[in-house]
Amino acid sequence: MPRITIDVPVSFHFTTEIPIRISDINYGGHLGNDSVLSILHEARLRMLVEHGWSELNVEGVSIIMSDSAVVYKSEGFYGESLRIQISVNDFSKFGCDIYYLVRERESGRVVAQAKTGIAFFNYETRKLAPVPEKFRQQFP
Repeated sequence: MPRITIDVPVSFHFTTEIPIRISDINYGGHLGNDSVLSILHEARLRMLVEHGWSELNVEGVSIIMSDSAVVYKSEGFYGESLRIQISVNDFSKFGCDIYYLVRERESGRVVAQAKTGIAFFNYETRKLAPVPEKFRQQFP
């Protein structure tokens, strides 16, 4: 069976650290897959906030997630801290891809690689909106 592969870029636009909480641990005793998506969400929001944006207002339009993919490389455990590096790439007229490299902070062990596709959206018209030029310029 073919597996998903994610070609994470080698340069990053943003880095943040997020601790693994007890609520992130599943019945297997390690970081749950549902929590990985929540952690990526938090990292993405932190990146937006650093630029003065939110998910509901990036230069007057919102963002919505069009797809996501996660490749798990190792377990994460309660008490560890994750370093999430983000790269924004692959721009189209209405969106882009956000890549994530998730490592355990102290050892550098790769926990996951991920990609989320985002589209820009106008909630008033309920239609896609073009990528704001200021957003595109922040991520050369």
